[in-house]
Amino acid sequence: MPYVRFIDRPTFRNPWAEFERIRQGLGELSRSYAEKNQKQDRANVYPPLNIYEEADRLVVTAELPGVKVPDIELSIEGDTLTLQGKRGQRQSEVGISFHRREIELGGFSRVITLPIKVDAEQVGARLANGILTITLMKASAITPRQIQVAAE
Repeated sequence: MPYVRFIDRPTFRNPWAEFERIRQGLGELSRSYAEKNQKQDRANVYPPLNIYEEADRLVVTAELPGVKVPDIELSIEGDTLTLQGKRGQRQSEVGISFHRREIELGGFSRVITLPIKVDAEQVGARLANGILTITLMKASAITPRQIQVAAE
């Protein structure tokens, strides 16, 4: 009767195991990338704003619920408008435990490159019902003028 000796045989490699390891690595990479970008996007889009142009002015509207006028700083330099401010904690929020907190507190800053030249001396801003409306008059060089034609 022959005796079979145990010898070192190469172990069978499962080719799908390597694919699974790569898939898990890519999944982890995409999750960490999404989390990192989600935090950056939230900071970059506050406050949300609209910019539109009328015949003689440029209007910027920004949503600033819960922000008070003394907490807002606006500045204009060349073709750049800077909006800075902070949203503080309300007195009713002290000492409570949140289950979900999506309204962020703290400072914010948006720098907007204006699409047209404006007159830095004629800028107005108004905060009403949580909407900040900034009105910037166009520079006289680009404001269209109506020219009257006289008949002889």
